[in-house]
Amino acid sequence: MPGDSGSGNGLPATLRALRHRNFQLFFSGQLISLIGTWMQTVAQAWLVYRLTQSSLLLGSVGFAGQFPVFMVAPIGGIVADRYNRQRVVIGTQTASMILAFILAVLTLTHRVQVWHIFVLAALLGVVNAFDIPGRQAFLVDMVGKDDLMNAIALNSSMFNGARIIGPAIAGILVAKIGEGWCFFANAVSYIAVIAGLLMMKLTPRVYKAPEGSPLSHIIEGFRWVRNTGPIRVLLLLLGLVSLVGMPYTVLMPVFADKILHSGAGGLGILMGATGVGAMLGALTLASRSGVRGLGRWVAFSCAGFGVSLILFAFSRNFWLSVAFLLPAGFSMMLQMSSSNTLIQAMVPDQLRGRVMSLYSMMFMGMAPFGALMGGAVSDRLGAPIAVGIGGIACLGGAAWFGRHLPKVRVEARRLIVAQAVAGGETPQEMTARVVED
Repeated sequence: MPGDSGSGNGLPATLRALRHRNFQLFFSGQLISLIGTWMQTVAQAWLVYRLTQSSLLLGSVGFAGQFPVFMVAPIGGIVADRYNRQRVVIGTQTASMILAFILAVLTLTHRVQVWHIFVLAALLGVVNAFDIPGRQAFLVDMVGKDDLMNAIALNSSMFNGARIIGPAIAGILVAKIGEGWCFFANAVSYIAVIAGLLMMKLTPRVYKAPEGSPLSHIIEGFRWVRNTGPIRVLLLLLGLVSLVGMPYTVLMPVFADKILHSGAGGLGILMGATGVGAMLGALTLASRSGVRGLGRWVAFSCAGFGVSLILFAFSRNFWLSVAFLLPAGFSMMLQMSSSNTLIQAMVPDQLRGRVMSLYSMMFMGMAPFGALMGGAVSDRLGAPIAVGIGGIACLGGAAWFGRHLPKVRVEARRLIVAQAVAGGETPQEMTARVVED
């Protein structure tokens, strides 16, 4: 139950969402599962590159895995608003486990072909289109509104803690025994999160009988975002960064092999360095108790991400490249988590699933177009040029957002106060906790 704090009331403020038993179960299970997910991400990228030696196909597999999120996420948002979110997430995690097991069997039996990877990546993308909005909307069911912001930040910390451990393990396993065992380990890791979800005790949620067609509900979510200035500009910036900035992760095998000459082990270290920075960014957000100043954080972190990408793109020293990926990961996660926090603070409960589906479209749905574009540019001009162009575009996006920020502060304040996410505060206190300094 959201209000069931169980044990752990003495936890520091940074970990306050963990006083909820349901979130403890979710956190521990997801941490194990996400380590497996990152192992599969790194191993799959290396497998594609080993089979094809093509950065274009690396980008194409990224496109196949994330494009379904862009297309199907609005339906996932409706499902998250209409149906039991706990059951939705159990279903998506089970489907992900089955897909990972199929990929493991194909690889371990030496039958895997590139088209197998494309198909399984696309199917996983469809699953994620339901999983991401479902999980994001499910957070409020586990911890309630009082600790929602901290839960978002801890969820990001967990994601990036796994991002440190998973690639490091994958780099060792790929080099020693091959990619297939990484896929198998990922399939097994889903047992932990499914068990945690089944053990949860939640307050029954009232599901209103839907009025109108699913299409009208999708349109309602799009229309609300379009007419809500603060959320609109946050999502547009998020989409831009996903399109032009995030492809650097898809091209990481090229940097590890051709540019930095560090092999599969080096790929794990590079991905892990991004994860270290990202986890520090998420923990920085978790230490906060309100949303005041987050708008500026979004602008500055987007600019910092752009600068870090440019520096990384033109480094030819392995450890210097690792060093540049730390602020890249920090800035990227600070922007993503701050945007998520602000959006969840402003969105009404009855629209939460649909709005978070649009967040999914911008965060993951735009990335496949960027992966395809980045792979094509890398094939013609080289990976450093592709990543450098993305960094410059991120700087432009940060400047654009900074210009719009003063115009949307008043509406953001009104929405945050209306939703009363900072529970227990007076309207005057809540008004102070908005996106201005």
